[in-house]
Amino acid sequence: MGTAPARAVYRRQRVEGRPLDENELVERAQRGDERAFEEIVERYSDLVFRTALAVAGRPADAEEAAQDAFVKAHAALGRFRAGEPLRPWLLRIAGNEARNRVRSAGRHTSLQLRVTEAARTGGAAPSPEAAALAAEERYRLLEALNASDPDDRAVIALRFLLDLSVAETAATLGLPEGTVKSRLSRALSRLRARLQGEAVHA
Repeated sequence: MGTAPARAVYRRQRVEGRPLDENELVERAQRGDERAFEEIVERYSDLVFRTALAVAGRPADAEEAAQDAFVKAHAALGRFRAGEPLRPWLLRIAGNEARNRVRSAGRHTSLQLRVTEAARTGGAAPSPEAAALAAEERYRLLEALNASDPDDRAVIALRFLLDLSVAETAATLGLPEGTVKSRLSRALSRLRARLQGEAVHA
């Protein structure tokens, strides 16, 4: 646990200067500054939840997986190597937690519309017609994804709906990057066929 003086210094830096970068936050959290870890949670909680949702399919499972992921990340923070990117490490833990829930429940997962609700700012607001068309296209895409194989669904959702890199997708799914690339290529081919109303052949 961080001391009161340490937390005061942290707050003063946030008020008087630039926000702490990721490496600084990790170093402070590793030294026991709980406020620094809280800042890490604040920065990544939405992405970690949406990543877990893409894998687990159910919001309740995703919420539990995200919470447990941060608990495990906090416990393992002392073993995290300074200078390494934090985001893939967190997503790997979240992916493991989400997959564990899917396996233990033995459920067929389905995506929720919330997966695609990444905040996008800037630019002119779309017209009502354009917004309606976009919503319809998004609905068609999710319907097609929900009818897809769970592995196809997860890799497409992580890579394109959440805009994770190939490396982050691989970390989340616990797969080599080459496997992710080949799986993604096949999954996209099957999804295109499904959207075009053609028979899908594995």
